[in-house]
Amino acid sequence: MWQRGKLAFLLVLFQVCLIFAYALCVQYDQHADASDGKNSLSPALGGNDPRNNPLEQSYSMFQDVNVMVFVGFGFLMTFLRRYSYSALGFTLLLSAITIQFAILMRGVWDVEKGVIQLSISSVIGAEFAAAAVLISLGAVLGKTSAVQLLVMAIIETLIYCCNERLAIKKLIISDLGGSIVLHTFGAYFGLAVALVLYSKDHKDHSKDCSSYNSNVFGVIGTLFLWLFWPSFNAVAAQGDARHRAVLNTFLGLLASTIAAFAVSSLTNQKNRFRMAHVQNSTLAGGVAMGAVANMMVQPYGAFIIGLCAGTISVLGFKYLSPLMTRRFRIHDTCGIHNLHGLPGVLAGIVSIIVAAKASEKQYNYSLYELYPARAPTANSSELNVIHHYTLNVSAGWDRSASQQALYQLAALASTLVIAIGGGLATGLLLRLKFFDPVGGDKAFDDVESWEVEPELDTAANVRTPVKSNQIAMAEQVPLASTTGLQK
Repeated sequence: MWQRGKLAFLLVLFQVCLIFAYALCVQYDQHADASDGKNSLSPALGGNDPRNNPLEQSYSMFQDVNVMVFVGFGFLMTFLRRYSYSALGFTLLLSAITIQFAILMRGVWDVEKGVIQLSISSVIGAEFAAAAVLISLGAVLGKTSAVQLLVMAIIETLIYCCNERLAIKKLIISDLGGSIVLHTFGAYFGLAVALVLYSKDHKDHSKDCSSYNSNVFGVIGTLFLWLFWPSFNAVAAQGDARHRAVLNTFLGLLASTIAAFAVSSLTNQKNRFRMAHVQNSTLAGGVAMGAVANMMVQPYGAFIIGLCAGTISVLGFKYLSPLMTRRFRIHDTCGIHNLHGLPGVLAGIVSIIVAAKASEKQYNYSLYELYPARAPTANSSELNVIHHYTLNVSAGWDRSASQQALYQLAALASTLVIAIGGGLATGLLLRLKFFDPVGGDKAFDDVESWEVEPELDTAANVRTPVKSNQIAMAEQVPLASTTGLQK
């Protein structure tokens, strides 16, 4: 079987294909195009004011999203004692692959004059696709080869972009932070792949564990994600909606953090905290707030949503993950079901309730910006009245609140079906030997893909514990099972 050079060949082939595709189909949008005459004219003469360039308004949040994708997700997955190189390295590689491909796939739907317009907003949208792929990576972390991950990333990106288009442009739902189309999709796609790739070797694998030091690195990822999650949820909004998104997300994170610590100690017989809960469940509020971050949920509502998200996340780690592995043969390495899946579904349910209660009295005319399909139809007297006050509202479908709620439900249901179906099909493809499946003692170990320092190359080289050195002792004992089986 072909081994040497396979990954390099596939990566170079993929990149060359992208270069040709970009050369034929992609160009800068007008705000980044030097050939656009308005970019050369002085604002006083009718040219574009550099201060109004979209980059000036979005760059700081764009970089916040970058930190989340490339740093936060990567470090969050370094908790595995012998898989930190792969967690960080594959995060970087898959993000680079997905972002380039997603710009094309998302742009296909909005071709202008035969080309795809490249802008800061299109790059941010592509980074959301990368986040979905990284969420799925968490379910199969340590159990897949680099070739398998490359194939999974390409297929998932394609399916993600189609599902996003269906939910946002066809069903016309509100999902600002991607709780439904990103977190729920990524989680259940990854779980479906994990189901198909399941091997009895994965259960209670000796290397599927963390150490004192690896958990510290995992918490670093948690802190980066926690700090920048408000930007992630708010980057696509403007004005007062962006302001609310930041506030609501921050409040949700605060509440989920409290819930994570409280429930973690409550589920331990000695009232101790479990690091897996702190690393993941503290972030659940950010996931759960995504679908309604820009809505008028009120501060107390954000607290309630965050509290519920943190609680179900910890309970999922404690009780549901072991059950899924034991009964349903779904080995979820990082517990993405508890951080992204369950809170994502919760967010979808909350979005249904909020949509059903949304009214013009509550939102004024911004209601039709938050829910575009609820705007009056074209040429209607109602739309003419609105245009006397604001031109930001476009003609919609004149949906009622209850109808919009049903569309939110339809988007959640279709996302689950598409994610699970796509994940199952992808998993079946990845089982082919050509894609170098990982099994047995090769799982959860960097040495299969990386040059590892001699002192880490074998488990026999781990230091002998010294009674007075508690850290050294801690590094010898698996502290937390990633599937929630340890006490």
